[in-house]
Order: sequence, then C-alpha cells, then structure tokens
Amino acid sequence: MTLEFRILCVGLATYVLGGMMTTAEGAGIAEKRFETCVYKSDSGSLPYRLLRPKDYDASQRYPLVVFYHGAGERGNDNVKQLVHGMNDFASDDVMAKYPCFVIAPQCPEGDQWVDTPWTADTHKMPEKPTEPMQLSLDLITSLQAEFSIDANRLYVTGLSMGGFGTWDVIQRHPNRFAAGVPICGGGDTSFAKQLAQVPIWAFHGGADSAVKPKRSRDMIEAIKEAGGSPKYTEYPGVGHNSWAATYANREMYDWLFSQQRAAEQSD
Repeated sequence: MTLEFRILCVGLATYVLGGMMTTAEGAGIAEKRFETCVYKSDSGSLPYRLLRPKDYDASQRYPLVVFYHGAGERGNDNVKQLVHGMNDFASDDVMAKYPCFVIAPQCPEGDQWVDTPWTADTHKMPEKPTEPMQLSLDLITSLQAEFSIDANRLYVTGLSMGGFGTWDVIQRHPNRFAAGVPICGGGDTSFAKQLAQVPIWAFHGGADSAVKPKRSRDMIEAIKEAGGSPKYTEYPGVGHNSWAATYANREMYDWLFSQQRAAEQSD
C-alpha cells in the first residue's frame, strides 16, 4: 500500500536581522522562526516545527537536521519542543553560516522516542521503533520529496529522551545519517559494529543523576572497540543539563555540518 501523507504548515517564519544573537538574548526566537506544521499520514499524525534556510533556493541542496526533544517537552502544543537548543539553531550566526533545514517533532504525552527506561544501566533496542519515532522518519522522507535536501547530509541530535532517540535512529539506519550528536542519552552497545563508521559526537554531564554518564561512556567505548572513532565530551560536575553548553558550542556546529555521508551508502 502506498503511504499517503500531508504536511500542513501555518504561516511563514520571520527573521530578525542584526548582529550575533546569543541564546539568552534570543529567547523565543525559535518560536518566531520555526513554522508550525503537522505531518499526517495513514499511520497517524505528528506535530513538528520547521526551520527553513533563510534564503532558500530550490536549485541548491541543503542539509537537514532532526532534533529530538526531552521528556519534559512532550505534548501537543507544538511549542515546548523548541525550548532547548532550537534558539541556537535559529540564531543569526548559525543560520548565516550553515543554511539548513531543521525539524523539531513533538512526541505525545505518555509516549517516548524509544520504549526503554532512562535510568537503567543498559537496554536492548526494541524490535520496532515507537509510533512517534516512525512518524518522524516518515516525515524526513516526505520533506526530502518536497524540498531540495541533500540526502548525504542528514543529521540527527537530541537530548535526554531525545538522546536515546538519537542513538536509536542511527542504530536502525546507520547508512542514512551523516552524523549524530546524542546528548545525555544511551543506546544498545550490541550495535557498536554498525555504528563504527557513523560520525558521532556524544555529550554528557559527569554528575548526571537522571541518565547515568555510564550510558554514553559505554556506547563510546563499545564503538571504539568495534573500530570506530567517535568523539565524546563529558562536563565535570554538570548534572542533567548538558545540552545548554553543547548547543551553545559553535565548534559542535562546525563539526556537525562538515560531516557528509558517502554517496554510495544506502539504507
């Protein structure tokens, strides 16, 4: 059966011109610049926000960044998922230096990007993705059909519950994404071999009591043992909020947007 889908977006993004805007100065800028959209298919619907390149030109191909939010931003208001990190992606300097699409889907209350407890020391990847995760993957495919998106520059990042989501999606589709930036999350170490060729930069707070730093450390060590070269940054003394420093770090953007999937790879 052919999957039918519809993407409904409300309004056009607005842009504030001027000098470099910090996260603090730009509070709420993401809500102004990200369009309000809903993805609908035979499988269900998923609210999301869409940031387009400021001067979109269909004759060029642009990267796409997928952002998976944390547990506290679940719901159906299509706003809360912008609270963390998205002000940085929507800032003047990042948008000027890295023209790209960014999508921020919102997971419904009571659901998860990955069906697993966050406090456990380990978990096995579920056989199938959750419904919100599968809808987000279908959304990516539909946007690739609608816009001029570079299939070799699909990136994924997320924090906490979304950090687990980031690990999950690159485990399931290691040849689809050019790079992953999981923050205070965890994955299934038995997939380390499949992830050995995926550029990964993971982040975690050394004093995180919500998601144990062990989750990131174990993934990084397993991937290294499998022959990979992932990057890992742990913030000493930092608790669960390791995302603020990560998304404010412009070196992370330099690294992320420099990654490119090999053209011959397929999923």
